[in-house]
Amino acid sequence: MRTSEDVIRFWFVEHGKEDWFGGKPEFDAELAAAFGDTHPPVARGEAWSWRTTAEGRLAEIIVLDQFSRQLHRGAPEAFAQDKMALVLAQEAISAGVDQAVDPVRRPFFYLPFMHAESLAMQDEGVRLYRELGDAEQLDYMEKHREAIARFGRFPFRNKALGRQSTAEELAYMAEAGDRGF
Repeated sequence: MRTSEDVIRFWFVEHGKEDWFGGKPEFDAELAAAFGDTHPPVARGEAWSWRTTAEGRLAEIIVLDQFSRQLHRGAPEAFAQDKMALVLAQEAISAGVDQAVDPVRRPFFYLPFMHAESLAMQDEGVRLYRELGDAEQLDYMEKHREAIARFGRFPFRNKALGRQSTAEELAYMAEAGDRGF
C-alpha cells in the first residue's frame, strides 16, 4: 500500500483540475498503475493510521471518493465507497481538520457531500462550499443539489447501478449531455 504522502503528491503536485475532473482514460490508467493496489486496503479501512494528520485524512477521503471513480468508471464500484468517504469527511469537518489544509485542497473534504444521494447532505455541502467562498465550486455543488432535490438520486448513475430510469430522468440526461449529474 502506498502512503498518504504519495496520494497527496500524485493528486495535488503531479496532477490538477484537468486530470481530476477530465474523465481521460490516460489519467485513469496512470492512477490505476500507481494506486490500483492501494485502493482495496484503503477501502477495507486499513489506512486508519493516515487519520493522525489532516493531510492523511484528506488522502484517505481522496482515495475513497475520487480514486474509486477513476478506477471503476462506469461500474457500480465507482460509488461503493461514497458512504465511507462521507462519514470520514463528516468526522474531519466536525473536528475542524478541514481547516488545517490549504484552501485549494479543502474542497476534497467536501466532495463526499456533493456525491451523496441525500438532500440533507447536499444542503450541508452547499453550506460548506458557500463558506469556502469559491463561486465555481459552489455552482457545481448547487447543481448537484438540484439533481437530488428533483430526482432523489443522480440519474447518470442509474445505468452503472442497474437502476431503471424514469421518463423524466431520461429527458434530463438527454438534455444535460455530459454536463449532467
